Amino acid sequence: MTGVPASAAGGSGSTPVRGGKLGAAAVDQASLWNIANLLTMARLVLVPGFVVLLLHNGGYDPAWRSFAWAAFAIAMITDLFDGHLARTYNLVTDFGKIADPIADKAIMGAALVCLSYLGDLPWWVTGVILFREIGITLMRFWVIRHGVIPASRGGKMKTLAQGTAVGMYVLALTGPLATLRFWVMAVAVVLTVVTGLDYVRQAVVLRRQGLAAERAAEGPQGAAEGAEPVAGAAGARGAAEARGAAEAER
Repeated sequence: MTGVPASAAGGSGSTPVRGGKLGAAAVDQASLWNIANLLTMARLVLVPGFVVLLLHNGGYDPAWRSFAWAAFAIAMITDLFDGHLARTYNLVTDFGKIADPIADKAIMGAALVCLSYLGDLPWWVTGVILFREIGITLMRFWVIRHGVIPASRGGKMKTLAQGTAVGMYVLALTGPLATLRFWVMAVAVVLTVVTGLDYVRQAVVLRRQGLAAERAAEGPQGAAEGAEPVAGAAGARGAAEARGAAEAER
């Protein structure tokens, strides 16, 4: 979630440079109050409102659960839009890099915990999904100095399946639709586990490669010649890491 004026991104006019590369100075000069960040803030505000709507009147009122579904759907849609705007207009801020994944995890976690509390969803399903989401987020920080794990197609499918399944569970569905949501959630859980294991594999490979590169740079020639190129490579990679950390799969 990020933002950059055209001048900071290398443009000469007043309009943003679409798809331009970000430098450290661009990240520092980004405005906090850009549209992408405002959408993230709105998503954070929606979380407590969603919980109140879902649990209102005991949590089993179809009308209130429809309102809760609307709040959840808006949160999911804003997640798509703020990411698109950030990538298109280079809206980079430190706040966005931190708040965006928090907002994503908060709305999904709140929905899962509330549904399990109401007895609509087994606690083990909530546990598996939350363990995966939090674990992968921490793992990204573990390997961030070696590089950013890019969002995968499987990860995007997982996010779509989770959002669809949870949305269906929020609604008071019965009959065939209630059966359908069970299978959608089953697909979401499978994708959650499979993509989680794949990200762990990528993280281990990335860390090994990073450590190997560091050891090679610190060899006989690294003391005099390797240090500066490594630092330069790290600086050149900084923009990609800043952007990739915000866009990485959730």
